[in-house]
Amino acid sequence: MDYKRAYGYEKSIYEYYVIGVVAFHGDDVVNGSCYGRLTGSQENVYLYTLFEKKGTMKTAIKLVLVYFVMQILAALLAMPFAMLYSYAVSGTIDGANTIALAPSMLLGFVGMGGYLWKKGYLKDDGKIWSPVSVPYLGWSIIIGFATIFLIDFVMSKLSFLPDWLGNTFDLLQSGWLGILCISVLGPILEEMLFRGAITKVLLRKYNPVKAIILSALIFGIFHINPAQVVGATLSGILFAWLYYKTGSLVPGILIHILNNGLSVFLSLHYPDVEYTSDLLGEPAYWICLAGAVVLFAVSYRVMNSYRLPD
Repeated sequence: MDYKRAYGYEKSIYEYYVIGVVAFHGDDVVNGSCYGRLTGSQENVYLYTLFEKKGTMKTAIKLVLVYFVMQILAALLAMPFAMLYSYAVSGTIDGANTIALAPSMLLGFVGMGGYLWKKGYLKDDGKIWSPVSVPYLGWSIIIGFATIFLIDFVMSKLSFLPDWLGNTFDLLQSGWLGILCISVLGPILEEMLFRGAITKVLLRKYNPVKAIILSALIFGIFHINPAQVVGATLSGILFAWLYYKTGSLVPGILIHILNNGLSVFLSLHYPDVEYTSDLLGEPAYWICLAGAVVLFAVSYRVMNSYRLPD
């Protein structure tokens, strides 16, 4: 029976009932002791599931908002010190924004990491920090390189998308702390947040395909910058899939650092090159692209059937 269609107005009454039970019994619902109260009828089975899924998405969105709040608070904390430093060095505070950029990003990372740890999202379950196995990490690097190349091809066809944060990244890459934040610390924090917390939560309530896609979409939208959203969404699918297959953050962190580190390297050493095709030229680019397709297909097949150690 399609309860969503059948109950219409009455459904909202049952929703209030479910919310009331949850409010009255508190955490017992999560622990399962009140499950019978909520699932005493087929209507309540549907509504219990609906309520849980709504809560899951709220949790995912809340975590992203917490990250942005952490970054804002970090910027407010770093800015006075940056202004004092700028005034002491140059006699003006005009350069304070540039000076505060990398330190505030670092403080935001630390704050968000602490929040995730305190809330138990990063609790060591024997898998989350596991390197999985040497062969699996090797295949992770291969599929990572292939994915980076394929996403670069896709983005070369979307060059009309505006890059709102180009100048910001240039400023960050002008100092060692900014480079460290972009290429190492950022990937680690984002994997902790989007895979260790958000994907984990989504996998508990949705089937793997839906959870992975939702996680990737949230990851893509999180980047805000139109020039990054599509690429981040596509890479987010790979990262979430790796987490689903292994329960570990390590393969995703490895590929994420590889992606960001390579981007920083190319930006610093080849500032006039936008895409790999501009760097390699023809026919080398098309040969490499075909190779990337083959490597992606082979590595995916191997990793998808790989038997992970207990």
